[in-house]
Amino acid sequence: MIKAYILVVANPGTTKEVFEALKKVKGVTQCHEVMGPYDIVVEIEVEDLADVPPILGSHIRTIKGVENTTSLVTFPD
Repeated sequence: MIKAYILVVANPGTTKEVFEALKKVKGVTQCHEVMGPYDIVVEIEVEDLADVPPILGSHIRTIKGVENTTSLVTFPD
């Protein structure tokens, strides 16, 4: 399994809606609202590294209110 952490910046006033939408994305295993330069940290698990870009491009970045994302992909064990 490949894990990735997605750091999400939401448009002001949309954090709760973005958070709820992110929890419904296939592959998301954890989702946390945080304080700091990012608003939400999302953990995803996928079978293959090639599965990460479609989740980001088609499911996370398209959520209304998502302003910016930063992806951190873990090294396989």
